[in-house]
Amino acid sequence: MTRPSVYARRGVVCTSHPLAASAGLRILQASGNAVDAAIATAACLPVLEPCSNGLGSDAFALIWDGSRLHGLNGSGRSPAAASASTLRDRGLTEVPALGWDAVTVPGMVRAWADTHERFGRLPFAEVLAPAIEYAELGAPVPPMVAWGWGRGVRAVEERLAREPDPSADGFLPLFGPAPAVGEVRAFPEMAATLRAIADSHGEDFYTGNLARAMVAFAERTGGLLTASDLAGHRSQWVEPIRARYRDHEVWEIPPNGQGIATLIALNVLAGLPAEHVADWHVQVEAMKMALADTHALVTDPDVVSVPTAELLSGAHADRRRALIGDRAVDPVAVDPRASDTVYLCATDDDGMMVSFIQSNFAGFGSHVVVPGTGISLQNRGSGFSLVPGHPNELAGGKRPFHTIIPGFLTRGGEAVGPFGVMGGHMQAQGHLQVALRTIDERLDPQAALGAPRWFWDAATGKLVVEDTADDAVVAGLRGRGHDVVVADHPATFGRGQAIWRLPQGGYAAGSEPRADGVPMAW
Repeated sequence: MTRPSVYARRGVVCTSHPLAASAGLRILQASGNAVDAAIATAACLPVLEPCSNGLGSDAFALIWDGSRLHGLNGSGRSPAAASASTLRDRGLTEVPALGWDAVTVPGMVRAWADTHERFGRLPFAEVLAPAIEYAELGAPVPPMVAWGWGRGVRAVEERLAREPDPSADGFLPLFGPAPAVGEVRAFPEMAATLRAIADSHGEDFYTGNLARAMVAFAERTGGLLTASDLAGHRSQWVEPIRARYRDHEVWEIPPNGQGIATLIALNVLAGLPAEHVADWHVQVEAMKMALADTHALVTDPDVVSVPTAELLSGAHADRRRALIGDRAVDPVAVDPRASDTVYLCATDDDGMMVSFIQSNFAGFGSHVVVPGTGISLQNRGSGFSLVPGHPNELAGGKRPFHTIIPGFLTRGGEAVGPFGVMGGHMQAQGHLQVALRTIDERLDPQAALGAPRWFWDAATGKLVVEDTADDAVVAGLRGRGHDVVVADHPATFGRGQAIWRLPQGGYAAGSEPRADGVPMAW
């Protein structure tokens, strides 16, 4: 994990799949800007890495236009007919992760179109052309994608053997059997869908033939998704939120996402000396409290008020900081009023920078595949709660708690660059660790991404530590009450990318050493 950062003068594209990054670079070299490159890369990833995202995904973006930062929330809402009480009446205590109950309106395609409409330079069809080419001609599968793809296909085969589900009947014909490393896979149905998206600037997906195909399939197989659900979907431009840490500012998308957890933890740590923050115990305790607050209070702010300002206040940070002691504790949420995923980033020679993330959530998502389209639908609905009265309780037309978060770093209001770490609930924790490695330790992007990581698993209370961590660090954590598990599989610790602007011009870029990607630059 010690390969060097990539340095470039004019622009860089980073993501977990080299061919997707190379597609973005082709767009930059064809006079496209960073937004064009980001969309081109994003459009390739459902084709090249379908085990992590699909055409039925959601997306979020942070975009530096050369002078200021913009945020895009491209998450979809639950079908209007969705109801927590209906699921509780079926004896359920949580939203199922698979099948139509988990499906929300896919927001990713609209996010591509809306981002392009506001900031793109090249024609939309030209931007999506590399993805269509990969879908038609196929591409060889790299090692980490082959591993995730195989795991996902096996899970579907086992599930369908236990409990047949007509909504998943199209999954294995599209994605099975699992490919070997280097095997070439093409998706002609996905190519046709991408072409329809390109020709209509995304509109066919929400009001045209693709929308009608999704709705008809839902009606046949028990889904709640309707034509009005799809036609009514809009992306939302939002003001990014930030925390100041030392001489930098770390930026995230506001709720309904978990990015605020990174900022709460940074606010807590900002009040401590750097030598204290270097202690993993202190980092973990701050993150545990931030995640507890986030899981208890974050929801769709258009439906239920989220105390964003209060959670990011100095008073809340002081209150949480005072609870960090010498021993690990179980976190308890404090109301201050009382995945599988793909991430990419792109920069250009005009100074535009993009931090972009999209995901089906867990693995291949809901396992719902719309026949004849190559559209696999996300299972973001499983992020809702069925607890009566919980802020994140499932309701019709509501956006669920989201794990996918793009990050961005500035210094004194000037752009440093985009970064992100994929991986479900690892994402906020990965953002924290990359930010600390960058700001406190002054590591370059590749070194910051390659450093050993930890992951606190809220579901089990275990602290999972990468096997590259120093043995003395692991022993120290155990001695202070942490239930430590040492793990060696890279998928546990997320997959990140980062591009930092150099003081005299140009960029330094890093791509996750735990994945297949490498920065593509010129």
